[in-house]
Amino acid sequence: MRTPSISSWAFDAPVRSPFAMPTGLPGRLAGWLMLRLNDPRELLGLLDVREGDHVCEVGCGPGALIRALDQQTRAQTIRGLDPSADMLAMASRHNAAAVASGRVLLGLGTADRTGQADQSFDRVVSVNNVAMWPDLDAGLRELHRILRPGGVLLIAWHGGTAPSAIARRNSLPPRKLDRIHHALERLFSLVERRELTKITAFTAQRRS
Repeated sequence: MRTPSISSWAFDAPVRSPFAMPTGLPGRLAGWLMLRLNDPRELLGLLDVREGDHVCEVGCGPGALIRALDQQTRAQTIRGLDPSADMLAMASRHNAAAVASGRVLLGLGTADRTGQADQSFDRVVSVNNVAMWPDLDAGLRELHRILRPGGVLLIAWHGGTAPSAIARRNSLPPRKLDRIHHALERLFSLVERRELTKITAFTAQRRS
């Protein structure tokens, strides 16, 4: 199966990669690598999920962060969205018990079209997919819409203080990172950028 291409605000040419739109066998192999290479522990600290929070991950992939949220936080519900049916199937298998209990809910969705209700989440997170969005501003407007006043948005992308070889190859140049920062500042308050070990992370709060 030929890997489909996607348009991206961050790159000049269409992106064709099983990590950008995981489908078929190449996509499942990419998902397997995501499960083994991505470490969600630092992200959990930044998200600071409180007891009873409703959390949404946009671009949940095979479900590594979903599992960490389920096992290590007291969130009431955890919603995982992804445009790839193959990734949602992997995420469902990886979180079978939580899905069966109804605590984890999975479905098709993208940053600019989540299909979720206004102000329905206390925490919204997107990891290693912001550069794959077709329209940065449209995606941020949508995530602002579904976030409750005072809620926190976390946007993360490859980078950090000790990046892996994959993170180094996929890191964004400073002008692209600055664009994310400025776009967040137009919508949110308390925007901060942090360099984690293998991730560049932006946190922002929706104004109360």
